[in-house]
Amino acid sequence: MNVTYWIVVSVLLLIAFAIILPPLWKKTEIKEADSDQRNINIARERAKDLKQQLQAGTLTQQQFDEEYGELELTLGDDLDIQQKVDIASSQGKWAVPVIALCIPLFSVLIYFALGEPDALIKAEIKQPQHVADGQDINAMVMQLAKRLKNDPGNAKDWRMLGRSFKYLKQYKLAANSFKKAYEILGDEPVLMLQYADSLVMANGGVFTGKPAELIFKAVEKLPNDETGLWLAGMAKAEQKEFSQAIVYWQKLEAILPADSDSSKQVHSLIATVQQKMTGDAPVEKTVASAKEAVPAVSINVQVSIADDFKGKVNRGDTVFIYAKALTGPPMPLAIVRKKVSDLPLTVTLDDAMAMMPTMKLSSFKAVKVMARVSKSGSAMQQKGDFVGQLELSKLNKNQSIIIVINKEI
Repeated sequence: MNVTYWIVVSVLLLIAFAIILPPLWKKTEIKEADSDQRNINIARERAKDLKQQLQAGTLTQQQFDEEYGELELTLGDDLDIQQKVDIASSQGKWAVPVIALCIPLFSVLIYFALGEPDALIKAEIKQPQHVADGQDINAMVMQLAKRLKNDPGNAKDWRMLGRSFKYLKQYKLAANSFKKAYEILGDEPVLMLQYADSLVMANGGVFTGKPAELIFKAVEKLPNDETGLWLAGMAKAEQKEFSQAIVYWQKLEAILPADSDSSKQVHSLIATVQQKMTGDAPVEKTVASAKEAVPAVSINVQVSIADDFKGKVNRGDTVFIYAKALTGPPMPLAIVRKKVSDLPLTVTLDDAMAMMPTMKLSSFKAVKVMARVSKSGSAMQQKGDFVGQLELSKLNKNQSIIIVINKEI
């Protein structure tokens, strides 16, 4: 037998006995396992993040409730939290001789069963990393994916997988997961809205097409759904049907708690559009006068690509240069489309490029400006794209920035 191995085992046993046995001789309190406590802390941080998103208006109240409920279910499934129990000293003393005899005996049996001392180390390496790191979202995604391989018809798991991908901001994967659930469940209104919302985010904030179809069909079935009313208003605003957008948002405002942040956000959105819609004034005049109401903001963006990446792109690849709010809707506030052959170049992003009058650069205090090379030409960010970005915590009327494309997705 390996002498070194037994020396190591003996030392570890002495340390284990020094830790385990003394508490058994006295009255003590069994506390929650460290891994359980770590998971609880992670859940608390996630709950805090959800509340911040709700306050910032990134989530509606219904989305918050769904995400919070899912968090509680996940925590309840993954953890086995035990209540603290006082144990008298007499109840623990009997275990001392059992432990003192069983642990060494068990060690010997393991040695002969495994056949080599290094096998213990190998066994430890095989332990899943998420036990040490806590049950995070990525671990849950892996578990769901594994279950769905064996049970692809489980709509509940497809739905949960979609929510997980959405939290990870992998919107295309989220949309694909919700699509699978939709194919199984059919026209279930809440699912249709989840699917549509993910499609919008995956398509860079565009509602036209399948997202709008799903949204309006869902609103017909669930006319008082907060998420549905919000998305329906955004879809109508994108179509320049501002009066109908206001109808949806006014109905949503009446449903939301009067003093909530979501209600204030919707009220501000309605007021911005209504302010210039006097009488039968055309929408074109409304948009023009709205531009005069807020000082114009423009960002001059000088874009280039790092030397290390020039050999990895083609001259015909598409380059998207755009700005989006740091906190708020995912759709671009201003966007320009160019080719790699145009680089280096300088473009200007300004309020005139807004997709909607209420979604301008000047409507937000802080933005992220990005330049992305897309080999597929898709507005949706994909693996293999090359990006450069810069966050602006404060916007001025005229400012210039430099972005170097120097990172691969």
